[in-house]
Amino acid sequence: MDPVLIEVPERIETERLILRCPRPGDGPTVNEAERETRAELRPWMPWAHTEKSLDDSEAYCRRMQARYLLREDLAMFIFERDVMGREGRFLGGTGLHRIDWSLRGFEIGYWRRTGCGAQGYVTEAVRALARFAFDRLAARRVEIRTDDANSASWKLAERAGFTLEALLRGDSLTPFGEVRSTRVYARVRGIEEALGYSGAK
Repeated sequence: MDPVLIEVPERIETERLILRCPRPGDGPTVNEAERETRAELRPWMPWAHTEKSLDDSEAYCRRMQARYLLREDLAMFIFERDVMGREGRFLGGTGLHRIDWSLRGFEIGYWRRTGCGAQGYVTEAVRALARFAFDRLAARRVEIRTDDANSASWKLAERAGFTLEALLRGDSLTPFGEVRSTRVYARVRGIEEALGYSGAK
């Protein structure tokens, strides 16, 4: 099947959060959050080394919406959910990346805005996104890959119920050009996940 024909909802709701794909007009909100958080993200995220203009951020949001519609990359933004069920404060980003539609394999990425830590928001988002992948997209495998030195990130993967499969020693470089090791976590259908699924192909 052509991936563009696969039905992929553009919104996920949890008890406290709304996750949704990028839209035109999101640029200023994303730009503000990235500027606030850049210092925290620089050791781990190559994109945090470039200061973006408002136009850069808006163009990014529109490109990522297009890639979502093409089923090439399923980036999502994380918002606090207010008491009326509406989008509140912008909390960060997540999504399903490095997609293999033949295998139904996905990788979850995530980042959190400064000042929103220690509240379990990203853990809640990752759990919801994993459920979305298995229940709606018939995932067979969902991964999280994180720098071994980024203990906050890999501890989150463990809290979200992912199993450490490997430590890839000296497999890549940090954004500063230093050799790093990567932890590979996963949930796999038939192991951590039940064999059946409720979503349609």
